[in-house]
Amino acid sequence: MLATKSLAPGRRVYGERLYSERGAEYRSWDPFRSKLSAAILKGLGVLPVAPGSRVLYLGAASGTTASHVSDIVGPKGAVYCVEFAPRSMRDLLNVAMARENMVPIMGDARQPGQYAEYIKGKVDIIYEDVADPSQAEIMLSNARMFLKAGGSALMAVKAQSIDVSRRPSEVYEEAIGRLSAAFEVRQRLGLEPFDRHHLFLHLSFKG
Repeated sequence: MLATKSLAPGRRVYGERLYSERGAEYRSWDPFRSKLSAAILKGLGVLPVAPGSRVLYLGAASGTTASHVSDIVGPKGAVYCVEFAPRSMRDLLNVAMARENMVPIMGDARQPGQYAEYIKGKVDIIYEDVADPSQAEIMLSNARMFLKAGGSALMAVKAQSIDVSRRPSEVYEEAIGRLSAAFEVRQRLGLEPFDRHHLFLHLSFKG
C-alpha cells in the first residue's frame, strides 16, 4: 500500500483511509483510483515529483491523483490543475480550497494559450491524463509552452480513447513516435491489473 503525508489533515478527497504516525497524518493512495499510484506499484523507477516541484496537471478531474501530488510537492511547490468538465471542476475546487499549492484552472488542454496567464514561469513536470485522440499533440503543445528544458513528463496513454479499432500496442507505438520529436522515453509501463489498455510513460523533455 502507498500513502502520502497529508497537506490537509483531517480531510478526505475520495474516501481514502487516514493514518496517524508520529504526529503526522497519511492518506492511503489507491492504485485502482490513481494511475500514478498504479505506475509506482508497477515499477516506476524514478518519481520526478518531489518537494518544491512545480507541476502542470492536465486532466485533473475531481482531484484524486492531483491531491496526492499536492501532498508530495508540499507548501513550497505548486500544482496547476487544468480541467475541462464543469462537474469535475466543482469537486476540484472543493479539494483546492484546503490546499494552497493547488491552482484549479477551467480550461481545454488542447488550447494551452487559454490558461497561460495562470501559470507563472516554466514548470518542472507535466502530468497528463486526458481521454482524447490527440493525447500526444496535447503533451507536445503544452511542453513547448510551459515545460523547462530537461523537465519531466508523466503520461497515461489511453489506447481506447485514441483508436478503438486498432491493437493497443500499435496505438502506443504511434503515440511514442509522435512524442519522440521533443521527448526521450525514460520508462514505459503497462498498468494492468489496475487499468486495462493504458501505457504509462516517463518522458524527458529535450527542450
